[in-house]
Amino acid sequence: MYNFAVNFLLIFQILKMKKFKWIVIVTILLILSIIGGIFSLSAYQSVYGVNVVVTSYEPVFVHIPTNSTFDDVCDLLEDAGLQDVESFRWVSQMMNYSEKVKSGRYRVLDGTNNLELIRMLRSGRQVPVKVIFNNIRLNAQFAGAATRTIEADSASLLALLNDGAYLAENFNLAPQTILSLCLPNTYELFWNTSAKGLLDRMAKEYERFWTDSRREKAAKAGLTPLQVSVLASIIEEETHVDSEKATMAGVYINRLNIGMKLQADPTLKYAAGDFAIKRVLDVHKEIESPYNTYMYAGLPPGPICCPSIASIDAVLNYEKHDYLFFCAKADFSGSHSFARTNEQHNRNRQAYIQALNQRAIYK
Repeated sequence: MYNFAVNFLLIFQILKMKKFKWIVIVTILLILSIIGGIFSLSAYQSVYGVNVVVTSYEPVFVHIPTNSTFDDVCDLLEDAGLQDVESFRWVSQMMNYSEKVKSGRYRVLDGTNNLELIRMLRSGRQVPVKVIFNNIRLNAQFAGAATRTIEADSASLLALLNDGAYLAENFNLAPQTILSLCLPNTYELFWNTSAKGLLDRMAKEYERFWTDSRREKAAKAGLTPLQVSVLASIIEEETHVDSEKATMAGVYINRLNIGMKLQADPTLKYAAGDFAIKRVLDVHKEIESPYNTYMYAGLPPGPICCPSIASIDAVLNYEKHDYLFFCAKADFSGSHSFARTNEQHNRNRQAYIQALNQRAIYK
């Protein structure tokens, strides 16, 4: 500050000397022009020059967590390959981005300039992620699978899945029935989706799926949408052959209509908490559990897995027949033999038991 004052006074004294007046003025203007040009070029480069260099052949994404500060963003971008953080800071101040940080998942392209980068970040223009889940039997499994690609952690989602008051108030469901809300599929969500946001999305998809037509079919079958999902979950675990699911659904509905126990082997595996069981034994039928359909008539209190759309539609479009029994075929093809009488069923059952014994499958 002192040097500047001294130099200014010196220039002022020189200007008073007519001999040097115009030379000094021209020199000063020339210096100011050069400085201004340098500043303008620097400002132009800060705004429009290439600021991001991506050397990876794979897409580069920056994940800005919820409640991140502007400094956090600068650190993340620097790690992603931003070469001139100071220019980014300067342009951000000019564009008022530093006060408008938005969380999310953003793709950073090679050759991006600060103007393009800040416009993307400030607008919250994210690239969505895919949330995929299938073969889910338990709330904890769903929590782990559904949060694999989003910011929300599995613990926060599992806490909601087990919060009876929250589920009842928001979805009219309970911890043992919440999986009926979650239709296995591929969903596009923003990375910064919260646990509550995820369940809200599942609810929207559920309402979209349960059209008036599907609800009418459920009513004609004497079932609520929840009961359809519970029965579909049993069928999902019984067979992977879609072509026989409607036939199998008809068997279970016939049993429900006459008050006969479902006697579904997958419910015993669920009650035992052992999904690796290959052969259901009499000891499994003695497990005390509301999911034991050998012990208790009617449907279990909740789905034993997240049923696929194919299994749900199989229940809604169940085949009308007079079968009351079915048993896995002895050829281990995954298909089943259906029977109208217990005598027929016992023949099919004995053939399957003999095949299990031949393969030394005892549990």
